[in-house]
Amino acid sequence: MENDLRESFGTSFETHLIDEIGQVGMMHSFGSGEKIMEIGQYIKGMPLLVSGAIKILREDDNGDELLLYYLEPGDTCSMTMACCFGDTKSEIRAIAETDVELIMIPIRKMEEWISKYRSWRNFVFESYHNRLNELLATVDGIAFKNLDQRLVDYLKKKADITKNQNVKNTHQEIAYDLHTSRVVVSRLLKKLEGLGKIELHRNHITIIDL
Repeated sequence: MENDLRESFGTSFETHLIDEIGQVGMMHSFGSGEKIMEIGQYIKGMPLLVSGAIKILREDDNGDELLLYYLEPGDTCSMTMACCFGDTKSEIRAIAETDVELIMIPIRKMEEWISKYRSWRNFVFESYHNRLNELLATVDGIAFKNLDQRLVDYLKKKADITKNQNVKNTHQEIAYDLHTSRVVVSRLLKKLEGLGKIELHRNHITIIDL
């Protein structure tokens, strides 16, 4: 585990902190599509993402989901941190976008390291800042961009996250993430295909020029 930690966090964390994480952290693996965290669940630790990608979703009163942001290697979820420190239930759902490996850090250590390690304190503050910017970008997308552009941004981000120009999501899954209907997503994808931006296949979407 220490080697994985050094690869993902070695340039950010002191050697002693890496050693402590290796001693108290618990490694967990999740397959693509597997649920990592559920809304209403009490959080007992803070996740450090070692490999893979996680999507963070919010649910409205009708049970419809909205994609908030993605976590990538070296990231943590600031909303999860807030739940840990406040001993409150999760308000987000976390799902493995790809195969994922993460390390869970006990709450008592999260608090201890804030005063003990400058790099950990900076990491926590920077994580809050980064996630806030991503949330603002999501809000701006909903408020100021039309669905055509939001769909393009979504496909480009998916390709970047998975390192694959073939987006393996159904039209319905994309509709869930963008908080819209499958019919609208299918129509917009067909339009992008007509413009030569993508190719639609039975089980995936190939990005050509977005």
